[in-house]
This record gives sequence, structure tokens and C-alpha cells, in this order.
Amino acid sequence: MSPSSRRTAEELSERRARITTFLDDRNMDALWLGRPTNFTWLTGGSNVVDRASAVGAAAAGYSRTEGFRVLTNTIEAPRLRDEELPEAFTVTAADWYTDSLAEFVAAESPASAAADFDVPGLVQPDLSTLRQPLSTADIDRYRGLGRETAAAVEEVCRELSPTQTEQAAAVDVRTALESRGIEAPVVLVGGGERAQQYRHYTPTTAPLGDYALVSVTAQRGGLYASTTRTVDFDAPAWLDERFEAAARVEVSALSATQRAAREGSTAGEVFGAIQSAYEAVGWPDEWHKHHQGGAAGFAGREWIATPTDASAVLAPQGYAWNPTVQGTKSEGTVLVTADTAEPLTMTDSWPTRSVSAVEGDLTLQRPVPLSV
Repeated sequence: MSPSSRRTAEELSERRARITTFLDDRNMDALWLGRPTNFTWLTGGSNVVDRASAVGAAAAGYSRTEGFRVLTNTIEAPRLRDEELPEAFTVTAADWYTDSLAEFVAAESPASAAADFDVPGLVQPDLSTLRQPLSTADIDRYRGLGRETAAAVEEVCRELSPTQTEQAAAVDVRTALESRGIEAPVVLVGGGERAQQYRHYTPTTAPLGDYALVSVTAQRGGLYASTTRTVDFDAPAWLDERFEAAARVEVSALSATQRAAREGSTAGEVFGAIQSAYEAVGWPDEWHKHHQGGAAGFAGREWIATPTDASAVLAPQGYAWNPTVQGTKSEGTVLVTADTAEPLTMTDSWPTRSVSAVEGDLTLQRPVPLSV
């Protein structure tokens, strides 16, 4: 983590205002964040040592009486001070061989407090509304993440071959992302046969065959970007038609998202538009076979839309809709405001086409299958 990644005083002021409102609404005195994405949302730094752990090695918090704090152990405290945290945070360390992080937080916290992990005596509220909508600084970083994620995936996709295995392609994708400082919690690679059978084409030793779908959810600085690319070696004649159908559903979802953000409506309303779009493009039952995505930002999906989902559609916010039509998928992360839809996971070096929503006047450039 470079010093420039740490939250600035202006960013911390914005975070403090959000947390204070959150605490006021619940009549609480403190909030503690130990899950890595939330820790990064607040500090800009990382508390990760063991990637397999849902909770990091430190908890960042804000209390009304003591301001910004980080609680950790004596192993991690020096590194966090030097490399991860803004100067505004006071670091308190417990001996590594004594209390667990949860017990330490419980001992140090005011009684009326919340945490994003299991801490004795503290409540665990839903924090998704705290992270939404995105701030100006979040958006600037998101643009960089989206652009570099797309560049990494496209770099690999241009070099794929029909005889390459799905697993080998996945390794190359992870390497390309990690060389840019980007982690990849999700890398899916499906060759032509398995991409038609499964919506989550977890990579195997099967060769790619006549075409390939490559889908990622990538994370850097706590922000998540998702995107999919299609590579056509000698694909079936139906590939382009099905892809076009999926792309129209995706743009229709974004058009409905923009409308919902203006009108203050819900994810369920957007989902209704998605169902209508599938019917309009001739695939009315496809939405049953895979989730359609939803809001993105400081989570791969802040929520995944369902027909009855009451989640608020906020802006400015990232949205990653991922409609599928058997054997094809259209997916990208798009910054939606009340008036604009800005694709983030795009470059200038991949073929695109203009795709229009089934309803509404939104038209966007979407990445199309690359013939190699």
C-alpha cells in the first residue's frame, strides 16, 4: 500500500460524516470495521494477512469520544502505522498471545456500538448503505480499477488458443491482474462446451474449443469491478445473436437503474425491467437460470436484485449487471448517475458495438466477441 492510497483529510471528513449519521440513526457511540473491504473503505489501507480469513488482523473504528482508532496486535501495529494508516488514526495494540481481536474490540469499545464482525455485546448491522453512494475520490479510483481490469483481461484474451485449457487461461488472467496490483476473488473461464452447460463456468482442464467466456470480479483498494470478454475461435453461428440479446438486456438494466435512481425506486423495479427485456429479445425464461447482478462498489455486489428486492437504487454508484443467454454473457461495471451511464471496464483496443435498451433512450458501446 503506497502512502498515496491512504485516505486524505478530506476523505476522512466525508467518512466521519457518514459514520456519524449512521450512529445518530441508531443512537450508538462507535463503529468497528474488521472485514477487509470495510477496513479499506475507511482507512484506504489493508488489514489482510491471511486471505482465507473473513476478518483481518486489525479493526478500524470511529467513536464519538476518541475519534479514529485502530485496534490490532503487537505484530501488526508497526507495519500498519508505517504503511497502511492515515495519521489521524490512533493505533492501540494488544499482546499477540492474549485476547482475540473480537475480545479486544469488546474491551476497548463503548457499550453502545456496532461492528461488522462478531464482537461480544455489539450488534452487526447491514453496512451496505454506509458505503453507498460513492464519493468523488472513490469514483476516481474506480475509473482506474475498471480500466486496468479490462486491460488485463483483454491482454490475456488476445493470446488465447482453442487448445489452451480453461485453468491455464485462468492462471494467465490472475497473473495479468496481480501484476497491476489487482486481486481476483472470482475468475471464471468457460470453453465453448462448458459455457453452454453452466452459468458459473469454474475453470477445469477442458480445452477452450470453439469459443471462450472469461469473467472476473477484481478488487483493489476495497473497490470491486466485474467484467466479461468473449473470444471467438470458430464459434457456432448463434453466438453473435445470443450475445446481442444479452447485451440489450444489460443496457436495459442500466437504463432502468438510471430511471430508478432519479425516481428513488428499488432494485425490484429494475428487476421487472430486466424480465421485460428478456421477453422482448425472445428469451423470456433466461432470468430464471442465473442471477442478474446489481449494485457494485465496496463489494462485488452490494446487493443482487430479485423480483421483490426493496434495496434502494442510489447514485452515483457502480452497477454490474450480468445477463446471460445460453452460452453467452454481457457484463461490465458501469458508473450510474441520475443522468449518465459511464462504462468503467472498457478500453479503446477491444471491438465494441452500439447497443440500445429495449425501453428508454439509453445507448452504450458494449464489448463484442473478439474473432481470433
